[in-house]
Amino acid sequence: MSSVSRASATMTCKKKICILGSGNWGSAIAKIVGNNAKDNPSLFDPEVRMWVYEEEVNGQKLSNIINTQHENVKYLPGIKLPEKVIAVTNEKETAKDADILVFVLPHQFVRACCEKLKGHIKQDAVAITLIKGFEVAEGGGILLISQVIKSVLSIPCAVLMGANIANEVAIENYCEATIGCDDPVGPLGRTLKSVFQTNYFRIVVVQDSITVEVCGALKNVIATAAGFIDGLGYGDNTKAAIIRLGLMEMIKFCEVFYPGSKLETFFESCGIADLITTCYGGRNRRVAEAFAKTGKTIEQLEAEMLNGQKLQGPPTAAEVNHMLNSRKMSQSNEFEHYRFPLFTAVHLICQGQQPVTDLIECVRNHPEHMDPPPALL
Repeated sequence: MSSVSRASATMTCKKKICILGSGNWGSAIAKIVGNNAKDNPSLFDPEVRMWVYEEEVNGQKLSNIINTQHENVKYLPGIKLPEKVIAVTNEKETAKDADILVFVLPHQFVRACCEKLKGHIKQDAVAITLIKGFEVAEGGGILLISQVIKSVLSIPCAVLMGANIANEVAIENYCEATIGCDDPVGPLGRTLKSVFQTNYFRIVVVQDSITVEVCGALKNVIATAAGFIDGLGYGDNTKAAIIRLGLMEMIKFCEVFYPGSKLETFFESCGIADLITTCYGGRNRRVAEAFAKTGKTIEQLEAEMLNGQKLQGPPTAAEVNHMLNSRKMSQSNEFEHYRFPLFTAVHLICQGQQPVTDLIECVRNHPEHMDPPPALL
């Protein structure tokens, strides 16, 4: 049976959902999933287990606080979670008997989490990742997080990305998201849409899952560049140039490394909408702005500003740079092959190898701004 057929077959009876991750975004999603499970008892088991990395908050275990107060007071304070969202501190126990595994933890920890789950999940389970980032592959290149999940757990994995600032989703401001899966109009696509869609969180399901996922990762690199621009004191005109050039590099990246990507996917919420939102809000932009203003390192600012949350932009820039170096595409040779100067500049700045003030020169000298060579006139 193909992975699409197997995944579709699993969607025909009541399903149990679990959530792996409980940070800011994970808790916002837990609210949505928990309410949808409760409101659709013919489709879903009302209990939704959520894996929580155990911490102490004001002398109490975070898992106990969530299970008694129904609030993640550290990562999403002020938002009540459904009572049937149960905090669990063991990954295996969280995923036990689950039919749908929702991954929403920092991308750096996905493989370790999957290795713990390996051999302890239902064979006909399906996964969906809401994680924005890549993993460096052995021998060069990068792996999509969905590829990591598929390879370790041997189950199908869909993708959800979109213009979704977690706090705004949590207070039910209207927004959209995109699900990419191999069966967008069949049982799998319809069931995944039912897991997440609400009257304020609208879902579009497409088949181009790779582009959906790549957009979700790369936009954090561009948001980091946008934060640098804010910190340097430039205005919205300059930021608009960053967004436009960044979008072009995102499209070209998919063309080069993921042939078959569909241009129209970039116009879904996972593409241009998520890019714009993240360049004006979110932690990557905010920390990058402070980096440009204070001269502190990314690591210092992450510890000071994010209350235990993790940045995705700088590590994703490093992962992209690793892939570009493996293909000898990180440096620009005039009018040769298209390079990725904005992605490269963000990485070098984050690593302290290039001053943040050089970013504007990267924009000025971007290949898109160069006149064509005389031979092409």
